[in-house]
Amino acid sequence: MSNILLEKRDHIAYVTLHRPEAMNCFNYATLVELGEVVEQLHLDRDVRVVIFTGAGEKAFSAGADLKERKTLTETEVRRNVKKIRDVFNAVADLPQPTIAAVNGYAFGGGFELMLSCDFRIAVKEAVMGLTEVSWAIIPGAGGTQRLPRLIGEARAKELILTARKITAEQAYAYGILTKVVEKEELMASCEALAHEMMQNGPIALQQAKYAIQQGMNVDLQTGLAIEAKAYELTIPTKDRLEALAAFSEKRKPQFTGQ
Repeated sequence: MSNILLEKRDHIAYVTLHRPEAMNCFNYATLVELGEVVEQLHLDRDVRVVIFTGAGEKAFSAGADLKERKTLTETEVRRNVKKIRDVFNAVADLPQPTIAAVNGYAFGGGFELMLSCDFRIAVKEAVMGLTEVSWAIIPGAGGTQRLPRLIGEARAKELILTARKITAEQAYAYGILTKVVEKEELMASCEALAHEMMQNGPIALQQAKYAIQQGMNVDLQTGLAIEAKAYELTIPTKDRLEALAAFSEKRKPQFTGQ
């Protein structure tokens, strides 16, 4: 049985971590499979938004598969850590906007997958945290870098160095989550955000995301140059002309991603 499920409907890709019996933890096989799915989505022009979630009701992902980890040599541990880092970097680099639908526990690597997404919506029962230092290691899939960029250095140090587990409401207050919802509203809330974005030009969505991400860690003048290059790519598109025509004709534009 596949550890990663991929479904595509109405320009949305749904990626589900499918190891509910193991709290959707990441063993090596799951990471390899997730990497292949993400690579496929990177090239899929029909997909305009990607939603990541976990199977079952208990966990988004509880992180690394510690049962597997106990059996690994040091070389294999390094292999796993490199793979999870590479895969989550690929998630962060997806051109489409991404949403983490956090349906339960999100610890360690599960929390880091959340951080690799553009938006995070969680059920109010969710509990999350970067708990690695309690296992005498550190977050190794982007947590020490993405969390401080999201919520600030001091708050990130507090959460990482204490290995603290926090509730969804606390995570929302810290600025980690976009929204906290009832369990039965989770996917509908994610889809509502996806559809709100998909009313806009698909190429423009991707270029705006690119400009923001690439500009975050450079000086202002370099960031403005990145924005200018991204803007240039939208000018010759059919969608830009369609938007102007729709405005003139007082109708809703029909974007095709061209």
